[in-house]
Amino acid sequence: MPPMMIQSPSLASRRRVRHAFFTRLGGVSQGIYQSLNGGLGSRDAPDSVRENRTRMAALLGVAPADLVTAYQIHSAQVVVAEAPWTRETAPRADGVVTRVPGLAVGVTTADCGPVLLADAEAGVVGAAHAGWRGAFDGIIEATVAAMERLGAARLRLTAAIGPMIRQPSYEVGPEFVTRFIEANGENQLFFAAGRREGHSTFDLAGFIVQELKRADVGLIDDVGHCTYADPGQFFSFRRSIHLAEPDYGRHVNAIALAA
Repeated sequence: MPPMMIQSPSLASRRRVRHAFFTRLGGVSQGIYQSLNGGLGSRDAPDSVRENRTRMAALLGVAPADLVTAYQIHSAQVVVAEAPWTRETAPRADGVVTRVPGLAVGVTTADCGPVLLADAEAGVVGAAHAGWRGAFDGIIEATVAAMERLGAARLRLTAAIGPMIRQPSYEVGPEFVTRFIEANGENQLFFAAGRREGHSTFDLAGFIVQELKRADVGLIDDVGHCTYADPGQFFSFRRSIHLAEPDYGRHVNAIALAA
């Protein structure tokens, strides 16, 4: 079975832009990592992860070493990729942007929101890892601003939001709600009553869309899919916690300019 990926129709129509939101299907990993685990920081067999990422790189049309992801820290830090790096030399950041053809930049997720962006005319692409903390702290605006410094225009940007944990599966406590509403009262729109008393469900995807609109991104496409609710296609950090599993697989979400 080949590696399975989900694509945004809007990004797929952009000239020279290649992208993929990879699912958990089509790799060689076993057990809880079955099968397309791309997590270099997971406890999976390193050879399996390397083979999985080699398969992903092939579908993106780049060499295995030219598929790069940062050491993610749930921040608003963004780096510019000008050449490949290794796991040992990976920068600490949650956004990666580039204008180098043939270099695929990506983020890894297992419930957080992956966002892939492109200005095909300027030849600039980027990827953002938007968990709740990164989204709250400004990773979307920071990624867009970094692309703008490379020559992209905000209104020309196409942003695709990938699979993530969706509101019905994302229950949070009252302190979480308070943090968002104290920052901006309009954030109440992203919360609904939870199943447990005093808890709410959070619309992370909706919040990311709001942040993209505030950053003046021209076109926004959400491919949908809930990582938590679909164990057949997706890994999920939260589901692994609820199942008391010792670790979890990671998806790779990446974008590149054709060389």
